[in-house]
Amino acid sequence: MSMYDKYSQGVDGEELEVLRILISTHWTRLYTHIATLRRSMARLAALQQHLLSFSPLTPSLSDLSGTRLHAQHQLKRKLWQPKGTLCVSASSTKNILNMGGTRFIGVFLSRLLVKEGHRVTLFTRGKAPVTQQLPCESDGDYADFSSKAKAFAVSRRKAASLILSTYIISKVGVALAQQSPVFREYIDAFDGYSFQYPGSWIQVRGAGADIFFRDPFVLDENLSLEISSPSSSQYKSVEDLGPPQEAGKKVLKQYLTEFMSTRLGVRRESNILSTSSRVADDGKLYYEVEVNIKSYANNNELAVMPQDRVARLEWDRRYLSVLGVENNQLYELRLQVPENVFAEEESDLRRVMDSFRVSKIAA
Repeated sequence: MSMYDKYSQGVDGEELEVLRILISTHWTRLYTHIATLRRSMARLAALQQHLLSFSPLTPSLSDLSGTRLHAQHQLKRKLWQPKGTLCVSASSTKNILNMGGTRFIGVFLSRLLVKEGHRVTLFTRGKAPVTQQLPCESDGDYADFSSKAKAFAVSRRKAASLILSTYIISKVGVALAQQSPVFREYIDAFDGYSFQYPGSWIQVRGAGADIFFRDPFVLDENLSLEISSPSSSQYKSVEDLGPPQEAGKKVLKQYLTEFMSTRLGVRRESNILSTSSRVADDGKLYYEVEVNIKSYANNNELAVMPQDRVARLEWDRRYLSVLGVENNQLYELRLQVPENVFAEEESDLRRVMDSFRVSKIAA
């Protein structure tokens, strides 16, 4: 008995016709898939015959200043064997600048170049250790690479300007003539304040503050300026806020109020890191406040059981404020930076803070 006869028993005429069409369509699709699979297997077999002579780069692209790259592939290998080998050969020793070289293929490529006798310099942000020994690397190879490879770390914000700045390729190696960061001055004579900011930062409009600048590479790094309303405050001096410690508490409270969230399970941890006062060259007194705020949120806000609501760190930021009073108003320069990049950006941020001035508005 065929499949059609087996399933057609006890079925009326109309349902029998529908069943016949469904079975016919099913087998037609199955035969189509089988034919497609056979064609794919035939193409794969043809590709395997030519794979040994395959070159990943065309002749015009594989010659890089006298250095040729050749890939040798194995069709069948044991699990412990590598998938392929990369041979690097050159007519003479080269000075090579490797952009990165601490992750993915760069960590292996830099070692191969050093092993072939080339002079390698790594251009890295310093996030990953350059001379860390790999699991498959012998002690001898690791010591040889550590002694011969050079590296210098550059923050992401400075990378673009450094690439465009002057660098010298000499017989000894690669040297980078690092230029000091460029700062610009922003002067608002109408509202009565001024400060310097990194030249690579861009102004963002509509942010709610009187002025707002942001690092285009690290979006969480920015500065803004807040001015109190002249109708609701009559400040004579920054000392009207109390001592720097009391001013720091008010600044932190204001931050936490602005960052208040209605999401379930959100928790904020805050800490006042430092408070200080200084008299600038304009003779005015300024307060400086540094706070750290961490934000935690549950990975599953709607979970019923407590063990299903695991808190995770959303962000960890350093906030720096400079407070000054003039024109019966309170001026606050705010800087925000992720905590994990604060150390490398600290000198530039301090320069911005030290440059902040408030001035009398012309009548």
